[in-house]
Amino acid sequence: MMKLHDMVNSVREKEDLVRFIQALAQDLRDQPENWENDTLERYLNALANWLADSDGYYRNQGREVPVTPTWKSFAEMLIAAKIYE
Repeated sequence: MMKLHDMVNSVREKEDLVRFIQALAQDLRDQPENWENDTLERYLNALANWLADSDGYYRNQGREVPVTPTWKSFAEMLIAAKIYE
């Protein structure tokens, strides 16, 4: 099975994102100890906080800040919320 971070990089279309979200849910079931935000409330708060701070993430990566989200950038948001504090 492809690792989650590798899957993020391969998200190009809606179907890729669907598979990624399914894998993310499976990862939570299989390895909850690797999740900083393992409840819906914590996960959604982390997602909102990461999104608010995401310009810095993209700049630190030497990437342009997305003006319009892509399927891949949505996947990046979702995986970031797994561990964002």
